[in-house]
Amino acid sequence: MKIGLVQYNPLIGDFAHNCKKIVSWATKAQEAGCSLVVFPELAVSGYPPLDLLERSVFIEEHQAALDRLLGELPGIDVMFGAVEKREGKGGRALYNSVLVAREGRVVYRRRKQLLPTYDVFDESRYFEPGRAEESEKFYTLGGTTFGVTICEDVWHDEVGHYALSPVSGMVESCREKNISLAAVINISASPFQRGKEAQRRRIFAESALALGAPFLYCNQVGGQDSLIFDGGSLAISERGEVLGEAASCAEDLLVYDTESQECSAPPRPLASPEESVYQALVLGVRDYIRKCGFTSVVLGLSGGIDSALTAAIAVDALGAENVQGVALPSQYSSGGSYDDAQSLAENLGCDFKMIPIKDLFYAFESSLAPIFTGLEEDVTEQNLQARIRGNLLMALSNKFNKLLLTTGNKSEMAVGYCTLYGDMNGGLAVISDVPKQLVYALSRYVNRHGEIIPENTISKPPSAELKPDQCDQDDLPDYDVLDRVLELHLEDGCGCEEIVAHGFDRQMVQDVLRRVRLNEYKRKQAAVGLKVTSKAFGYGRRFPNAQNFRN
Repeated sequence: MKIGLVQYNPLIGDFAHNCKKIVSWATKAQEAGCSLVVFPELAVSGYPPLDLLERSVFIEEHQAALDRLLGELPGIDVMFGAVEKREGKGGRALYNSVLVAREGRVVYRRRKQLLPTYDVFDESRYFEPGRAEESEKFYTLGGTTFGVTICEDVWHDEVGHYALSPVSGMVESCREKNISLAAVINISASPFQRGKEAQRRRIFAESALALGAPFLYCNQVGGQDSLIFDGGSLAISERGEVLGEAASCAEDLLVYDTESQECSAPPRPLASPEESVYQALVLGVRDYIRKCGFTSVVLGLSGGIDSALTAAIAVDALGAENVQGVALPSQYSSGGSYDDAQSLAENLGCDFKMIPIKDLFYAFESSLAPIFTGLEEDVTEQNLQARIRGNLLMALSNKFNKLLLTTGNKSEMAVGYCTLYGDMNGGLAVISDVPKQLVYALSRYVNRHGEIIPENTISKPPSAELKPDQCDQDDLPDYDVLDRVLELHLEDGCGCEEIVAHGFDRQMVQDVLRRVRLNEYKRKQAAVGLKVTSKAFGYGRRFPNAQNFRN
């Protein structure tokens, strides 16, 4: 028997678009000789629909779309994720379900049992968990039996805080009933994060070994707000070996043969962190821009490495003709920075404009002079420059209907090295979850086949150029130190004493953690950022602005 795993790119709430794609891909699977085709979690609506699930009209239209879909599917079994209403009082009104359609009707259903409520996930807000005995519900086709799970149901041991293990329940049921599974199928909407590809392979191999059956993983692909779904659907043997793998960050159909255990595509070598993160960011930018109704973007090009990397990602995502770079030099900007920005734009082939801000800055100074008389210049004057630039870029965004991309990295966002209503202006923060050291690594990746980002941009000391001879390290630790402290604090949850125990200076650590705490209010007002690490700023990290917990 051939089984098709389809990783497709849905648009949340566009039921006609999603169902049309499901029918099209199911037809391709049928033409490829498949008896069963599998689609990702919540394939009809797209994942995650969030509070759309609380609108009754959304659920009604979902059901109407599902009813139409059942009559349009080809003559093979089609497995897909969908929202289901739950009958009865008490508990949540919906299930996160997997359904199998055959000849116009649903012949199998199972509900997701483990509902994640950590980081970016909040499924128990909307769904009632499936019952424990659902681990015993097997799907059969032509006398062949399959186990079925939904995404988190196989992450029990990895996450560690669930009382229930659906995989263990399935193992026990198979043993008690003497059932031999042809494969275990997992439909997923598993977001990308750096290093997750290897983690998935390990977890799925452990499930295959525990169940003594091949493991088939079908994942969603595409960008959805801050989340990036990278696809990478897998077929793993009962011995834990990867048999085949679908494309990363692209729609694809992977065909698995249960008899020969052969796949239509071989496994790929694990990508480098730079390659995987870069591909994910390109996908995230492309889908955010297009799904939000834009076709082009604008961004400030300072000659620095952050804006250079953001521009390179945007060009790869949208094409050079849809990216406009703007230099906004002040009296403190070096000629070299302008030259670097212009060279970058030429290398990328994108449009490039210059708008000097010196006279505008002097006008602001003149207007404020009567009130600022006798006061020394400080960060206020630096922020004025950033806000002038932000206003000009937003004017271009408004006038030409181009989404403004912000260019700040995670290290800067963490410690507040950014200006509200200035360089934080924009609709998408492309690299806000990319630490500074990774910015350098990604920039070298961009240049792997030749110089795109000017070498001077990569090698020169980073500077905001908002006052004479300014350098980031005048005010911050070296980025290799800062990034490691931030990783321990933000991703590993370490407090001051734990970080100091890693050999870092106590005063420096206290200052960094103070900055992180004090600048929470800025990040709450930042543009949506693309998530690539295990803990990004955004709705997956929920800290109060007004608080005084010091460790």
